[in-house]
Amino acid sequence: MYWFRSKKLKERLALGFGASLVLFTLLLVIDLQMDLGVSRGEFIPSHARVRYANQEDRSGIYNEFHRKYLAKSNASGSKEYLTTNAHNTAHRGHTDTSGPGFPAKAATTAPPPHDRFKDLTALVVAPRNRRRPEAYEKIIVKEDLYAATEPDGGESNPTLGDVLDLKPGPNASNLERFQLRISKRELYRKGDQLVNAVVDDMVRLPILHVVQKEGGTQLKLIIDYPNEIHALFKPMRFPREQQTLPNHFYFTDYERHTAEIAAFHLDRLMDFRRAMPVTGRILNITTEIYQVGDEVLLKTFFVSPSNNLCFHGKCSYYCDTSHAICGSPDTLEGSFAAFLPTQDDTQRKVWRHPWRRSYHKRRKAQWETDSDYCTMVRDIPPYDEGRRLLDLMDMAVFDFLTGNMDRHHYETFKIFGNDTFPIHLDHGRGFGRPFHDELSILAPVLQCCLLRASTLETLLKFHNGPKPLSEAMRDSMASDPIVPVLWEPHLAALDRRVAVVLQAIRDCVRKASQDDGDLADHHHDTNVLGEDSGAAARHGFYRS
Repeated sequence: MYWFRSKKLKERLALGFGASLVLFTLLLVIDLQMDLGVSRGEFIPSHARVRYANQEDRSGIYNEFHRKYLAKSNASGSKEYLTTNAHNTAHRGHTDTSGPGFPAKAATTAPPPHDRFKDLTALVVAPRNRRRPEAYEKIIVKEDLYAATEPDGGESNPTLGDVLDLKPGPNASNLERFQLRISKRELYRKGDQLVNAVVDDMVRLPILHVVQKEGGTQLKLIIDYPNEIHALFKPMRFPREQQTLPNHFYFTDYERHTAEIAAFHLDRLMDFRRAMPVTGRILNITTEIYQVGDEVLLKTFFVSPSNNLCFHGKCSYYCDTSHAICGSPDTLEGSFAAFLPTQDDTQRKVWRHPWRRSYHKRRKAQWETDSDYCTMVRDIPPYDEGRRLLDLMDMAVFDFLTGNMDRHHYETFKIFGNDTFPIHLDHGRGFGRPFHDELSILAPVLQCCLLRASTLETLLKFHNGPKPLSEAMRDSMASDPIVPVLWEPHLAALDRRVAVVLQAIRDCVRKASQDDGDLADHHHDTNVLGEDSGAAARHGFYRS
């Protein structure tokens, strides 16, 4: 104290100011680390801020939805906590989430009530003679609107057999019969039992020859069966419980054989029918790969220190001794996908996906920085007319449900022209992060605010029951030879993501309604279905 008094006034002020500055800095550091509420986020460093597609213009539904969803994420501080509670929101009943990979639930936290999305349901079940809001017609597109633009008015649905004037011979395989039935609008008709026959053949027929598929980033094998039947084999690399490694980019992640199987079942349940049949099968590496394998593939076989038979093939990623595929000791499971037609007359056209990612560690794609990107896409053929843009919305919903970020290109059959569907191919990088919902996959839907009416109807059906999507998937995959196909958290994620898509469409309708001033807020209307509520309950949904 004597030392301080002996100082001059200027020296005292300087020392006091310095001590105050040190104390303030200390308090600020403690506040940022413990979230005491003093800083109010004003001093958060730039690397901690959430960046949106367009920082200057945040009025788009894409950015609004991201901000709202991210705000919910930040409220808990835990992605696992968020997804568990979001699953309770999307599911009417209680699902046991005990076990590995699930967080412990708070005993005092009651799940929020199930949102039945009555506002969207009312729009779906509204009769033809009731005037639908103009905003609805801009967002939820009926099937007949794009069918009317086709030369035949959307009436005909020719198959490859019809166009090529081919009929299966008496000795034709089930796969050949299936391929000739591929039509302009889908790979197979609803309820077609030939799909199950193709799956059974891939499971039970003997394997005659195995060769590695050329190209691609990871190992795939071409399986030859009797009677000119072929399938694409993806081997099991790790247990179902293993999630995507946190430092892996979407373009370097492992491919999962279970994701291919689950994607086929999901595509069929969503009534898209644009994915080829896929099944699981357990192989004996010695007798069903090594003894019938190509010489190039055989050179990569070896016996591990644990006396397991292994091989690694040759490819861009993970084809070396340290990433080998090993049996137990020579038993291996994998996915078998039926081949698409390979004749010259059935060639496919490859299209660059408009919402393709940059596939660069630092660079962003144009759609990630341009808030008006969809407006530009709508002016480019074939997205300026017909069904193609709607099909990409379906594909975005499908990829979001599976968590697949690796959609860089898609293919269509040349013989059907542009008024045909994109084939759902290559889903090995899906179902990798069950506790994370990658909203950027939904960018096409959020930026265009567009969805096919039948897709919305299917989502509402699975959201409100009687059977949720997770249960339907579980039942559909129950007969697969490698059941259980998916880890349970992935099934829970499906129900949660259905609710996320529905909320996105609700936000689109509300925003368009506010812009047009022609639709009231149905969400708080206790009798939103009005006089049609009884009919909807009795008859369920219908397709118009």
